[in-house]
Amino acid sequence: MSPVKSMEREYPEAPIAGVAATIFSGDSVLLVRRGNEPAKGKWGLPGGVIELGETVEEAVVREVKEETGIDVRPIRLITALDSIVRDDEGRIRFHYVIFEYLCEATGGALNASSDVQDARWFTFNSIDAIDILPWTRRFIERVKKGQ
Repeated sequence: MSPVKSMEREYPEAPIAGVAATIFSGDSVLLVRRGNEPAKGKWGLPGGVIELGETVEEAVVREVKEETGIDVRPIRLITALDSIVRDDEGRIRFHYVIFEYLCEATGGALNASSDVQDARWFTFNSIDAIDILPWTRRFIERVKKGQ
């Protein structure tokens, strides 16, 4: 039996399954500054790629802990979406199918680690002042209203 081949994230042969977590604490949301492409340097929701043999809920718990030090409990699946980034020639550079979860923080201590540059709680009023993709901000607002 041959070993499992790791799929390249950049210019992949097929879409890659990932997870992201929306976590609120009062009037704040937990965000991370991405350390890798796509969206390197931008603020976004914590998350990452699902590992072989891992459920989506196990993946979201692991990824949030790895990136932020925060323990979470998934509450519900919000949506699944495609994140497709093309290069200047139109080739697909990145393609993720992301399962977005609403999660509840249950413990841990905030500590940026793994593949992020920083992790912080931001009040909703302060999000406009950071480098965040507009669709991410709109998504957070929609989730907060529907919570």
